Amino acid sequence: MTPSRRFTFSSAIGLIVASAFFANRSASAQTIDVWFGTVTSRGGDSQGIYHSSFHTQTGKLTRPTLAATCNGPGFLARHPNGSVLYATGSPDADEGCVSAYRISGEPGSATLEFINSITTADGAPAHLSTNHAGTLLFSAQYGGGSTSMYALADNGAIERLVVCKEHDELLPQAGSGVVANRQEAPHAHWSGTSPDDRFLFVPDLGMDRVVIWKVDAESPNLTHHGFGVCPPGSGPRHMKFSPDEKKIYVLNELALSITVFDYDAEQGTMDPAQTIETLSEQVKNKETSNSASEIRVHPSGRFVYTANRGHDSISSFRVQMFGRLSPIEVVPVRGAWPRNFAITPDGKWLIAAGQESNTVTVFSINENSGEITFARETKNVPNPICVQFGSKGP
Repeated sequence: MTPSRRFTFSSAIGLIVASAFFANRSASAQTIDVWFGTVTSRGGDSQGIYHSSFHTQTGKLTRPTLAATCNGPGFLARHPNGSVLYATGSPDADEGCVSAYRISGEPGSATLEFINSITTADGAPAHLSTNHAGTLLFSAQYGGGSTSMYALADNGAIERLVVCKEHDELLPQAGSGVVANRQEAPHAHWSGTSPDDRFLFVPDLGMDRVVIWKVDAESPNLTHHGFGVCPPGSGPRHMKFSPDEKKIYVLNELALSITVFDYDAEQGTMDPAQTIETLSEQVKNKETSNSASEIRVHPSGRFVYTANRGHDSISSFRVQMFGRLSPIEVVPVRGAWPRNFAITPDGKWLIAAGQESNTVTVFSINENSGEITFARETKNVPNPICVQFGSKGP
């Protein structure tokens, strides 16, 4: 049998997962909430967290409005029950805090009410997330090079800081030192638990590693469990699991590449299997500055997308046999410095945030090819760096 006609059990499972996803999507129109995390930079006038509603049939966004005044609410996360929004920053502090907001109202017209904020114990957080059980919150501190864990109350409030773990204590020489001025020390950049909540993963740009923590949810506590090793000088930034929970896709900021890992859920280990560039060297050489920012896996599991700052584009990839990636296309983002983007829960739309153009732009997703098309829908948001939809889940 020729390679083009080879069919395996894993291929069959992939087709079943994708078919079930597309078959179960609601055909009816739906209005969902969209929250935008922002920062103040280069003369921007951001005041906090912004809100818009998005129509999943027409692909139209309402004009974003200020939902909560906050200093530096760059990244956002939803509690799994959908009733609380978490943000980096705080209404009454410049940096070094995470905050909780209660969400009220119907989808499309939700509002935010400040609950509380608490210190990270190690400076400004770059990213935050909850576990799937909704009992713990985590943050990654880029400048401090650390991971913090917080206990959550039943109502979603941040109950207390449990522990702050410094990454420079994990290796004799924690910073890889490959890229000057960027890898002299640890720089934790993202946090997220395994699907079963047993392990926490924190890509560290300065270490060229993904730090793996074992999570004790009862105590609670974090214990160092191991590393996922990325190519030297790659600068791991963000990562995502495949829907079948067997692959991890790590986005490398400095090298503009994706490293695909085979994941052993029982052991909590990740083994590198492929590294593929998001932009060619020829393209990168024509830009004065380039860096990868965000990675997303399509809900069907069939496609992976990344954002390229400098080139200001979205790269699309098809998931092949054994979870390996092959390129589809590179599309202009119609904005400047796309630091973040998100895919709607139904897999039909992608919204990209242009930090330096003060815009968010909408693209439709072809469910068969994975290609994206600009939907001619752009709205102004001051310095957006995070897009969070109103669907449930971390």
